[in-house]
Amino acid sequence: MFKVTPNPPDTGPVPYDASFDLDPKKIKAAADRALSFYLNPGATKTQIPPRRSGTFFTIDAAVDDETLLVDASESLASAREMVNDLAELEDGARRRTMLVLHRVILMGELAVNRVLDNHKPG
Repeated sequence: MFKVTPNPPDTGPVPYDASFDLDPKKIKAAADRALSFYLNPGATKTQIPPRRSGTFFTIDAAVDDETLLVDASESLASAREMVNDLAELEDGARRRTMLVLHRVILMGELAVNRVLDNHKPG
């Protein structure tokens, strides 16, 4: 197949724009400012505060593992049923997406239930 444009295309010289004057002193000053801003090891760095866990939803530390697992299992079962009901209302790609979400929730529920089955109280 014949290629219409040459490789690389022929371009003329870039026209000089007097308003875009590249003064070497100004370029050096701008580069020095940028480097000192980003790479100056002596500059004071702002400390990123450590991430705190939210206090809006908290779980009492006195709650035992079995109670937490039972609650997680019930929550996953409820979520699975809600997704199953929503999947029945959809068609096509959205239905398949809902069914995949249903399966992921089901696998999580099965894993929690297995831990509950293997849990030895005390």
